[in-house]
Amino acid sequence: TNTGVASYEVPETEGIRTTRYVAPEKSRAFDDLIDEHASRHGIRKDLVRAVIQVESGFNPRAISNKGAMGLMQLMPATARQLGVANPFDPDQNVRGGVAYLRQLLDRYDGDERLALAAYNAGPGAVDSHGQTVPPYSETRDYVSKVKKLAGSRAATSSSSTGRTRIYRIVEVIDGRE
Repeated sequence: TNTGVASYEVPETEGIRTTRYVAPEKSRAFDDLIDEHASRHGIRKDLVRAVIQVESGFNPRAISNKGAMGLMQLMPATARQLGVANPFDPDQNVRGGVAYLRQLLDRYDGDERLALAAYNAGPGAVDSHGQTVPPYSETRDYVSKVKKLAGSRAATSSSSTGRTRIYRIVEVIDGRE
C-alpha cells in the first residue's frame, strides 16, 4: 500500500522497509564493532544492529532533541555510568550501548521487548507500568521497529554453532542477589 511516506529497503533483509535510508556501506563500516561487542556481551548481533538503525541511522555524530548522543544514542548520565568518555567515538559508544543493553536484558530476565522499552523510556517507566512496555506511543513504536528489524531469536544465530549463549552477571551480598 502507498501511504505517501517514503520508505527504503533494509540491506540484507527480506520485506523490511524503513523510513530512514541507510546506505549499506554506511552500516557495514560498523560490522566489526557490532560483532565484537555483541559477542562479548552475549547479545544477538541483529538486535544491536537494529537498535543502532532505529536510534541513529548509523550516524556516529547523531544528537537527539533530548541530548542522546552517537550511534546508540546514549544519554550523558548513562554514558558516564558506562565509562564512555566520548559518546561520538563509535567504539566507545557501541561498547557502552551494548553493555547497557546487556544490563537491561539481565534486569528483565532476557525479555527483549522490556529491555528495549527500558532502553527507550528508561527502566523506571517499565517498572512503574508493572514490568510491561509503557503505554507511550513513541516507546511502543520503538520496540516494534527494533523487533521487526532484528527478527526473531529462532531465525538468527549469534555464533557459529547455531546456539545463543546468554550469561547473567549478578552480585551476591550477604548470600542474596
